[in-house]
Amino acid sequence: MMRASLILLVLAALLASCGPANVDAPMQSVDTGVDSSAWVTIPSGAFLAGQNDKLVPIDQDYEMMVTDVTVAQYIAFLKSGLADESLEINGEKVVGAYPGDAYEGAKHEIKIEAGDYILVPLNDPASPFAFDGKTFTARTGWENHPMTYVSWFGARAYCDAYGWRLPTEMEWEKAARGSTDNRPFPWGQTIARNNANYYKSGDPFENMATFGSRTSPVGFYNGRAYGSYATLDSSSPYGLYDMAGNVWQWLADIQPGFSDRLMHGGSKGTYDMDLRIWVRNSAPPMYYGADVGFRCARNP
Repeated sequence: MMRASLILLVLAALLASCGPANVDAPMQSVDTGVDSSAWVTIPSGAFLAGQNDKLVPIDQDYEMMVTDVTVAQYIAFLKSGLADESLEINGEKVVGAYPGDAYEGAKHEIKIEAGDYILVPLNDPASPFAFDGKTFTARTGWENHPMTYVSWFGARAYCDAYGWRLPTEMEWEKAARGSTDNRPFPWGQTIARNNANYYKSGDPFENMATFGSRTSPVGFYNGRAYGSYATLDSSSPYGLYDMAGNVWQWLADIQPGFSDRLMHGGSKGTYDMDLRIWVRNSAPPMYYGADVGFRCARNP
């Protein structure tokens, strides 16, 4: 693993989410026509993984969500978790139980023991949802945007609650690339400004003055025109949307001696080349930010 590259990418992600950030201003609601509750089957079989096109086998079929988990979907999970007491409020955060990681004492490794860990912060002005002390609500217009300000623990807890899981790195890469070629982007060999939401791509939600650049609704880049802005169909070979850009996506992998969790996909705050399928980012599992979200996988 090229840890120097990972550290640089983490710094880029953290910097992209810093500075003035507030989503109190209402967002215009946009219906992309893409079903955020849909799943697709990724078939077993080998594919070309990584920048060096290593042939990697996938031994069984699996399913992945067509889009990232939305703010509305995550709020439903939070409400249910508080109602059945599987989650709780602890100060300015929602926490949930985690069984802990094996610890090897490696350099820079964080000891993560069994206990309660942050899923999402409460009342952060940059978060796409609000909490009034009793219930959760999506900020106006953000309901079908990807859930952000969610830690790896929060992403895992959501998937686990429904009997699902986070995808592994290789499952994610195959879902993004397909099995027939070595394309660097889910849609093909090159990237245009209207393929995805990335740094200074000029999408309709970009606001460099107040929020760096804002997320776009899930499935936005599906070939439709929204007023005068025409998108390219940027789905993966299996029909998954937003596998590049918008938000980094947490992955399941836990690697010995390395407590960080991996992410793939690039984000609204990264340059176009960081949207290539094989580009890795990582952060500690308690990290959350405006550029990080997730989707779930499951066995058929």
